[in-house]
Amino acid sequence: MALTNEEPDNSSAGTDETVNLWQSILNDVQKHGNPKLNPNKQIVVLGNNESGKTTMVAKLQGIDNSSKGSGLEYAYINVRDDYRDDHTRLSVWVLDGDPSHVDLLKFALNEENFQDTLVILTVSMSTPWGILEQLQHWSSVLADHLDRLKLDIDVRRNRRHLMVKKWQEYIEPGDELEPASPMKRSSRNLGDEDNEDVDLSTLSEGTLTSNLGLDIVVVVTKTDYIQTLEKEHDYRDEHLDFMQQWIRRFCLQHGAALFYTSAKEDKNCDLLYKYLTHRIYGFPFQTPALVVEKDAVFIPAGWENMKKISILHENMHSCKPDDYYRDVIVQPTTRKTVNRESELVAEDEQVFLALLQQHSFGGASPASNRLSDGPMRSPIAGIQASPRKLDGSKVVNSPGGEGVLANFFNSLLHKKTGSPNTSLVNKTGSESLTDKALMRSDAQAELDKLARKKLAPPSAGSTPNTSSVDFDASDC
Repeated sequence: MALTNEEPDNSSAGTDETVNLWQSILNDVQKHGNPKLNPNKQIVVLGNNESGKTTMVAKLQGIDNSSKGSGLEYAYINVRDDYRDDHTRLSVWVLDGDPSHVDLLKFALNEENFQDTLVILTVSMSTPWGILEQLQHWSSVLADHLDRLKLDIDVRRNRRHLMVKKWQEYIEPGDELEPASPMKRSSRNLGDEDNEDVDLSTLSEGTLTSNLGLDIVVVVTKTDYIQTLEKEHDYRDEHLDFMQQWIRRFCLQHGAALFYTSAKEDKNCDLLYKYLTHRIYGFPFQTPALVVEKDAVFIPAGWENMKKISILHENMHSCKPDDYYRDVIVQPTTRKTVNRESELVAEDEQVFLALLQQHSFGGASPASNRLSDGPMRSPIAGIQASPRKLDGSKVVNSPGGEGVLANFFNSLLHKKTGSPNTSLVNKTGSESLTDKALMRSDAQAELDKLARKKLAPPSAGSTPNTSSVDFDASDC
């Protein structure tokens, strides 16, 4: 038997090692490299009507005009990565605040896009008494919706672990071991899941007790209204601190970030955009928490704890931190009504003259004016007539001479335009001209008679029958 020395064939083994090496490199690049922007990412915006959802989305889009719709609105935000010359569209779904539209949420958030969704809960500073109640309501709506989805149990658990991991791995800007490079995108912010176990015992008190497995950002809009609350509703710093500590406690329970924004004064709007792209796409973000300005607060997810929240308790004197929210932030019972000028309707000419006749001849006090050569101040003022009722007929001349004057004014009162028998302005009829001349003559005679007559002082209990008149007969 011939013996031969044959070396073992290691070519296949070397090939397997080479394939495994390249596979390992590719997997590492895929997991920790800088992939393209994910086009499937989206934002779902929830909140009551008039909470500023549409205006906030318009600010994120970089436009001024915002059109309000109903039901479930869709928009998108252009996101660009200048360092890699990459861009994509970030989808935005805005759900109407009407409770009847809650069922539409299934079209925006489902089993397929659950892992690619970030949720924004909006509340408005214009209605501060309802902030906590609205946050609790919409978080409950979101939790109920997720429970109805047919999500895989392992997927839901891994997402919850990922939220805890992100919270635990938060690093305050400036505390990194090495400066962040704009070309380096953090893989932990891309939503990649791993099977590493997380230690829930390291979470501080009250942290992520309501973990939904979703990135959540709470946005308080219209913070410029704080000035109105201070002026018109006597809000003080302790009221604002009381509200803020309740909102921050809610965010701590849900692992959410917090933004105070004002589209009117453009506060924190750009910062909100940068933070969203950081959480969704892993863009670098170097802004620390902002808690100094009361209308521009920013609390990133992972920074918060109950010890930091308790700092706000030091300024509360008339209330306690655990007091019922609506007992301290009370909704006003009445609101200022807008005073609108009432419409003035001109009175009919004949009605006005009738009222003026009744006042002048029926119950006016004796005039104290004396005859003068000056211009006429009032056509009827100062004429004292007998208390008998005046009608459209000629008034019989009384001893005092008031009848002629009454006839004269009655003719003015009951004139009918276009009638040649009664109109004093119709100059085509001879009868009208005759009546006009006759009345002018009678009125002039009576005025001359009144002027020549000396008024005697009235006796006790008597009423004078005549009075002085400032009247120019030539005006008739």
